[in-house]
Amino acid sequence: MSEVVPIDVPSASTAVASTPVLEARALFKRYGDVEAVAGLDLRVGPSEIYCLLGPNGAGKTTTIHLFLGFLEPTGGSVHVSGLDVAAEPLESKRRLAYIPEQVMLYRNLSGLENLEYFAALGGRGSLAAERLTDILVGAGLPRAAVQRRVSEYSKGMRQKVGIAIAIAKEADALLLDEPTSGLDPQASNEFSELLGRLRDRGVAVLMATHDLFRAKETGTRVGIMRHGRLATEMSTDEIGHADLERVYLEHMHG
Repeated sequence: MSEVVPIDVPSASTAVASTPVLEARALFKRYGDVEAVAGLDLRVGPSEIYCLLGPNGAGKTTTIHLFLGFLEPTGGSVHVSGLDVAAEPLESKRRLAYIPEQVMLYRNLSGLENLEYFAALGGRGSLAAERLTDILVGAGLPRAAVQRRVSEYSKGMRQKVGIAIAIAKEADALLLDEPTSGLDPQASNEFSELLGRLRDRGVAVLMATHDLFRAKETGTRVGIMRHGRLATEMSTDEIGHADLERVYLEHMHG
């Protein structure tokens, strides 16, 4: 097993339990006659892992891109730590970290060099190499791999660098788009454990996924999207794996 260094993540700075870190208010995104997101109301608070379930085209990725400011809403608004993303795009981005299905890193740089670059880009300034190494190892990357080129990394290792970037950036929220797709069961389980540790430190997590099992095991709440709308949401404490699958299929075929 790889060495694990405790992750030192500052708690979400001023957030309180009743204040959402991520909030969509009557959110719409239209492309011509197509409504990719249709009147979405969504709140994710500190220490929550909200799993957004739904088929391809349901609006999950579009929702994440609206939070990131990659897209402009057709109507409604998105907020990060109380900041309107449209009005304060730069400051809201500083509060976020994003891990897409394929983590985009510089392949010819090492994991350490990538983390140093992205941490500085995120406004954290220069961190000592020893501190950055501890963050990478704390995110599950083997210490022997820290100085290796990212081109030699597996997908699971690249995901761990993505988590390390979120830690170094001291993000209030982490946005994930199909992060466990293509991971073997062990790597997927390790990734879920890392998310749990971030949650315990107050980070809000919004994860778009097709993986019902991982959503139940990792999430604190799940929401099912269809045709750009949130069909239902529920606490994972109140539903079993079989019930979640049944409810999901009912909404897909209803």
